[in-house]
Amino acid sequence: MASKTQVAGISFGALLLGISIPYLSAITSPFTSLIGDFSVPDHAFSFPFFKSNITTKSLNVTIQPTFVCDPNHTYRTELVSLDPVIIYIHDFITKPEIDALLEVGEPRFKPSQVAKYGVLMNTNDRTSSSAGLPRDDQAVMCVMRRARNFLGTMIRDGWDDMGAPQLVRYREGEKFNHHHDWFENPQMAYDGTSRKWNRVASFFAILQDNCTGGETYFPYAKPIALPGPWGAKMWHGEVRRQKNKTEEVKPLWREHEDGGLAFRPVAGNAIFWINLHANGTGDTRTLHAGLPLDSGLKTAMNIWPKHFYLE
Repeated sequence: MASKTQVAGISFGALLLGISIPYLSAITSPFTSLIGDFSVPDHAFSFPFFKSNITTKSLNVTIQPTFVCDPNHTYRTELVSLDPVIIYIHDFITKPEIDALLEVGEPRFKPSQVAKYGVLMNTNDRTSSSAGLPRDDQAVMCVMRRARNFLGTMIRDGWDDMGAPQLVRYREGEKFNHHHDWFENPQMAYDGTSRKWNRVASFFAILQDNCTGGETYFPYAKPIALPGPWGAKMWHGEVRRQKNKTEEVKPLWREHEDGGLAFRPVAGNAIFWINLHANGTGDTRTLHAGLPLDSGLKTAMNIWPKHFYLE
């Protein structure tokens, strides 16, 4: 049987803990970070020998919501060019996915590099910033799964790979000069085998579009749509009139003055194109550029599925 001294000591300890808890909310580290790693119920804490009505709300603790992938999300596709194949994807990425991708990518941005002669290097041809994304992140997996399903039989499960996703960010004046996403010389797998791979296709999905300029330009792309019977081009956009309100709608892409097609950045939408011919060689018609940003900020997500060549 516990002595009166022991009982009094336990009661006093519980009382002291209960009194101290409200003051712990002022300590931002490590207590609040510890709370964020565990599921904390929003009801009164229960302590032996002490009655308390303290809740997570009174502790001023913010429980971050967990990202949930929407399996029923739908998007719409539009075939823009067959020479080369370019598909425009409306609503490819949702707003919650964009927020989650930006959150995980924000601290990872570094000056963008390009691969030349098998070596990554900084160059004035590409002045943006890039951020590699963790493939085990819930939002990343959600978007990558959607991209995988879009590809269908273009990717052979168990042999090919979806590649490492990447965010890219452009600020005023930044650009990416004309380039191909495919490699002139297929890359080694570095998985203990002699396999080689190349980027069979590309997804370029816009996350932030608070900018002017910054179009994605394909100089060799030929549109499917033909001019109208009176010579009117298909890229003029439209004017919507509703009661006393007139709104000018910009075209999603246009015929560039130097030829080819230029796509303006629209958050949530994506461009998809095929990089390789059926024989596995690169399609030179997929040459493209990220035109300089006139103002603002543009952030996008690159997905480069890998095609592994048969040995």
